[in-house]
Amino acid sequence: MAAPSSAYPLPRLALGHGPVPLDAFLEPTCPFSKRAFEKFQPLVNAVGADKLTVNIRFVSQPWHLFSPIVTKAILAASATAAGPAAAFRAMEGIYEYRENFEFDDHCRGPNMDRTPSQIVGEIGKLAGIDLTAAFCLESVDRAIRWHARYTRQNGIHSSPSFMIGGLFEAGMSSGQTIEEWTELLRPHLGA
Repeated sequence: MAAPSSAYPLPRLALGHGPVPLDAFLEPTCPFSKRAFEKFQPLVNAVGADKLTVNIRFVSQPWHLFSPIVTKAILAASATAAGPAAAFRAMEGIYEYRENFEFDDHCRGPNMDRTPSQIVGEIGKLAGIDLTAAFCLESVDRAIRWHARYTRQNGIHSSPSFMIGGLFEAGMSSGQTIEEWTELLRPHLGA
């Protein structure tokens, strides 16, 4: 299915610039999304940046209790002068220090006492930029809504999920190797 009709209001979070789109639907505190995220740059390197574009899409999941705040903070990082590079730094840091953004058993632990401001501040440090003003931008609010609509319109409910060339790819998972992903992509790459 096509992207929502309204234009995406922020710089795209993408790796590569090729004609074959791989949409990767991630939840920023999900351990399986982390495993997938770490493979994207090596995948682009293996396939060729001129052949593949990995588009990062967010699917916020309510059992990850800070998910909407963390997602919006990543998008806020992309809205700063540092752009997508800051957003990728934020994602790398969130995945590296996942325990700072997740609850024990999704319901308890030290993060119960953290505030949204503390979370946004910590993600800003990981991104290397103050996110206080960007977090409040209307364009960031529109972007998080865009991601929610895009995932729903495409029937995405879990993370990570993948679409190749606009079609859901049920055979692709975070547990596969880069070589297995390359084989799944091969028919779309014309090679």
